[in-house]
Amino acid sequence: MQNLPTIKNSYRGCSYNFTEDYLTLPLITDFDCPEEYYSALFHEAIHSTGHGTRLNRISAHDNREKYSEEELVAELGSAYLCAMCGISNTVIENQAAYLQGWLSKLKGDPAILIRASLQARAAVEYLVENK
Repeated sequence: MQNLPTIKNSYRGCSYNFTEDYLTLPLITDFDCPEEYYSALFHEAIHSTGHGTRLNRISAHDNREKYSEEELVAELGSAYLCAMCGISNTVIENQAAYLQGWLSKLKGDPAILIRASLQARAAVEYLVENK
């Protein structure tokens, strides 16, 4: 990926810092299996594609609904990347539960799911094609 954000190790969990444009993840050995690490890395990397220097999908001032939709984008994108890498079977149950949780917050609006799917696809294409 061109314009890759910095990746920092953190024992506090996984996140993407939009303002400073960096990802934080625990060490790979802190996960139950390597596939879970990559699922988390892909999730945060998808978030980073929303930065203004990339696909400009998110802003620091987004509301709660937009945040929920962004979580769907990131997890769908992670699922797509996991499938591309052949690790989807190991992490699919966690991904499905995560997606269901965010969908319930959005009251199951199918338009949001479709929009999030399209944005996730664009983010995956950005990551894969911008080497």
